[in-house]
Amino acid sequence: MASLSLPSAPARRMRPSAGLARHTLLRCLVYGALILWAFISLFPIYWTVTTSFKVAVDVTQGHLIPWLDFKPDWKGWRSLGLSPDTLFQTSTVRDEFLARFENSIVMSVGASLLAVAIGSLAAYGLSRFDYKFLFWRNKDISFFFLSQLILPPVVLAMPFLVLYKELALLDTRIGLIALYTLTVLPIVIWIMRDQFDAIPNELEQAAYVDGCSIWGAFGRIVLPIALPGMVAAFILSVVICWNEYFFAALLTSSNAKTLPVMVASQTGSQGINWWSMAALSTAAIAPLAIIAVFLERYIVKGLTAGSVK
Repeated sequence: MASLSLPSAPARRMRPSAGLARHTLLRCLVYGALILWAFISLFPIYWTVTTSFKVAVDVTQGHLIPWLDFKPDWKGWRSLGLSPDTLFQTSTVRDEFLARFENSIVMSVGASLLAVAIGSLAAYGLSRFDYKFLFWRNKDISFFFLSQLILPPVVLAMPFLVLYKELALLDTRIGLIALYTLTVLPIVIWIMRDQFDAIPNELEQAAYVDGCSIWGAFGRIVLPIALPGMVAAFILSVVICWNEYFFAALLTSSNAKTLPVMVASQTGSQGINWWSMAALSTAAIAPLAIIAVFLERYIVKGLTAGSVK
C-alpha cells in the first residue's frame, strides 16, 4: 500500500504566515483605495475653503497648501463683509447674503416638511392598500412617481414660467416652495414606502383590536417606528432643495433669490471673483456639513431600514 505523505513541519509553519501576509496585503489595498477615494471626494471642498483665503495671484498660480504655498488672507470674506475686521461694520453685501441665506433656509425647510407630510401619506397608502386605476396597480403608480425624476428640468422651464406669471408667483417664496415640494416628493415617497413595507401589518391589526382607527394606528404605531426614515427623507430633501439652481435662477429676480444664484453671480469686470465665490460656497456648504456630521446615523438608519425584511 502507498503510504500517505504528510507535509513537513516547516511547510506547515509557513502556510499560516502566508495567509496572514495575504490578508494584511488585502486590507492595505482596501484601506488605500478608501483613502484615495476620500481624498478625491473631499478635495473640492478643501479647494473651496482654501480659495476663500487666497488673493488673485494665489488663485491663478494654483497654490494649494496654506502657509507653505501661500499666506492666508481674508480677501474673499472681506468682500462679503464677513471678515473679522468688517463683521461689525455696515455692509450691503453681507445684508444681501443674509437675505439669500434666509430664503434658502425658509424654502428648503418649508418644501421638505411639506414633501415629507404629503409623501408619507402617499407612501403609506401605496404600502397598505391595493389601488386599481384602469391597468395601473400600486407598482405602476410608484414607478410613475419615481419616473418624474427622469424628466430634465429644462423641459419644464417654459410651462412653469408661463404658469407662474399668470398666477403672480414669480419671485416669491411660495412659488419656489411649491415647486421644490414637487421636485423632492418622488424621493420622499420612494424612501417612505420602503419604510412602511418593513413594518409588519400585525402591529396595526393589534392596534385595531384595541380600538384604534386607521389614523390612530398610523399616528401612534407606524409613524414612531418610521421616524428614522422620515428624518432621512427630510434631510435628503433639504440638501436637494438647498442646492437647486436652475429654477431659482429662472423664477426669481430679487426677493426670492437663493444662495446658489448669488454664488453664480460673483463676476466682475475682470472676470470671476474666485475668492468671493469660494467664500460664499463655503458659507453655503457649512450648514449641510453640520447636518451630515450630527445626523449621519439617522440618515444611514433611515435609508437602510427597508433593505432587510
